[in-house]
Amino acid sequence: MSQKIEIPNFFVYGVPSRALDVGFLHVETVMDRKTLHFGQVAPHKHPLMGQITYWYKGGGRYRIEDRTWNFSAPTIGFVPSNIIHGFEVDDQSDAIVVSISDDTLKALAPQVGLSLDAPAFLTGKGEDSSWQRLDLLLKMISDEYREHGGQSEKVMPGLITVVLSLMNRLGGSAALPSASPMVALALALRAAVDRHYKNDWPVARYVDLLATTQHLLDKSAREVFGHTVKEMLLDRRLLEAKRLLLFTIRSIEDIGREVGFEDPAYFSRFFRKRMGESPAAWRRRNLEREPSDDAGV
Repeated sequence: MSQKIEIPNFFVYGVPSRALDVGFLHVETVMDRKTLHFGQVAPHKHPLMGQITYWYKGGGRYRIEDRTWNFSAPTIGFVPSNIIHGFEVDDQSDAIVVSISDDTLKALAPQVGLSLDAPAFLTGKGEDSSWQRLDLLLKMISDEYREHGGQSEKVMPGLITVVLSLMNRLGGSAALPSASPMVALALALRAAVDRHYKNDWPVARYVDLLATTQHLLDKSAREVFGHTVKEMLLDRRLLEAKRLLLFTIRSIEDIGREVGFEDPAYFSRFFRKRMGESPAAWRRRNLEREPSDDAGV
């Protein structure tokens, strides 16, 4: 009997997926990790972040879900979280890879025409003015990250927004494969959780909203995000609490109420159980820390 082969979830290619910091962003080149993959990156997915990959030299074969392209530079792709992708290139090829957390992409979405729930893969000619702009922008992003890293939060989102908008102008996600039914259900669940997590709905309410069964909803959540529906609801409340702790001066009690905890002590216990420290300690540590140097091919 053949065994089911699971598609790996990665943070950094080859490293198991993990939670991302609020506003996570990283930039590197494909060949920065040459000694790990030697240009042969097996199909994988990232549960919590999307990626822009700009091939500025060389070429090879690129796969998104069940579709494969032979490509040459210049080529640019966008892959949302949970979309399977991989590639094969020679050692003369290279690309700039911009990894962006889902929460950051959600914030950028209203400003770009490109659908950030679907993959895009575009090839062109280097002499075309739009491709020249993309080349300049991606190299600016790479330089900005190399020089300023995590301190570029005022500059990088604007540059990334322009890149995604230019991709939409060049053709967007036309004719690319859509997500599988299981992934589509999980993405619909995540969108519903984003809208209603403060209301403390029971799981059954999400089942009714999405016209499915609890079994299928939990299965999709586990397969795509690695959590049950209930865990996704708690994770979303935690994410919002972390955002408010990091980016506002609101009190701990006020933040707890904002994310659905009327009892401040209950909110503190919830936060400590998941983060290993109190909300106040987490806020203080993260406001004082140095920028991290995380990555993700």
